[in-house]
Amino acid sequence: MLMLGFIARSALAELKVVASTSDLASIAKYIGGDKISVKYIVDGRSDAHFVEVLPNYMVMVSRADVYLKVGLGLDFWAQLIIDGSRNSKIQIVDCSQGIEVLGKPSGQVNASMGDVHAEGNPHYQLDPADGLIMARNIEAGLVEADPANTAAYEAGLKSFEDQLNSKLAQWQKEAEPLKGLQIITFHESWPYFSRAFGIEIVGFIEPKPGIEPTASHTAEIIDMIKIRGIKIIGKEPYFSNKAPNVIARETGARVVDLPQMVGGSPGTDTYFALFDTLLARLNAAAGSNP
Repeated sequence: MLMLGFIARSALAELKVVASTSDLASIAKYIGGDKISVKYIVDGRSDAHFVEVLPNYMVMVSRADVYLKVGLGLDFWAQLIIDGSRNSKIQIVDCSQGIEVLGKPSGQVNASMGDVHAEGNPHYQLDPADGLIMARNIEAGLVEADPANTAAYEAGLKSFEDQLNSKLAQWQKEAEPLKGLQIITFHESWPYFSRAFGIEIVGFIEPKPGIEPTASHTAEIIDMIKIRGIKIIGKEPYFSNKAPNVIARETGARVVDLPQMVGGSPGTDTYFALFDTLLARLNAAAGSNP
């Protein structure tokens, strides 16, 4: 974990945390409680791959004690914000430390491959087991920045872990009818989620990551759906409905909005609620399209 600087603090002072994403902010608030204030740059209504670096983000980070990064190249823009903030005392926590990374390219990455991440797929937040690794990284960062409140952060982490374990049992039960389900998704956001819950992602509306759908690729996806009898097209909220709706009309498959981060749609205001919503929507869609 990359840590910059040490901040001596009073136990009464509120630790100011900024996170790249709403997922990290949700977990941090759970751990930090009233000992911290948390702001974030992007939530599930926007594409975290593409963030305009604005002056107000730099001002926000200039006043922060801790910055939480997704890492793996997803929030490359975060470093521009941090540098622009001129906050030399801020502590940076890379929340991807310790993650078993999927989809790491074996060869050289170039622009012809689309938006392929050289360090591997960065959407690890969609495996709830990785949520615990994220939480431990965050807790370690909070303790490092604010040792006076170590006991509170340790208790927050324990509470988060207990609730996550309880929810994991619930989610695995809810995912049982989805085991082996084949779906199409818009972007390659879901390898960690599919690993966690046994869902098979068999194709993408994007011909390559970050590349707009083409007519020829859309035709290939339509053929695949018809041949395999696929019933669900998953779409992140910030992508256009145009191509998914064309495919749905041609195949009878159902387009299902699948938020990949906290705040991506109503009812996903916490990390736990995100998985509740995803599994409920997939079960509803699968059940209505036997």
